[in-house]
Amino acid sequence: MKPIDLLATILLVVGGLNWGLWGAFEFDLVAAIFGGNTAMLAKVVYSVVGLAAVYRGVRLAMPGPTGRRVAMGNA
Repeated sequence: MKPIDLLATILLVVGGLNWGLWGAFEFDLVAAIFGGNTAMLAKVVYSVVGLAAVYRGVRLAMPGPTGRRVAMGNA
């Protein structure tokens, strides 16, 4: 797995955990750590997690060298 794929996957796990905490307990971990959901650093984290999701989505849709779709960084 390429380092960027690993980073994107880790960011997606962080985002998923944050959404899970919000859904279960209405607790936003990113906002709690970085000073509220409107704080600049929290917005950066939200944006980077969103970009990681777009990156992984595009990578999943791209065919690999064998013509099959790439899954989780297998290229």
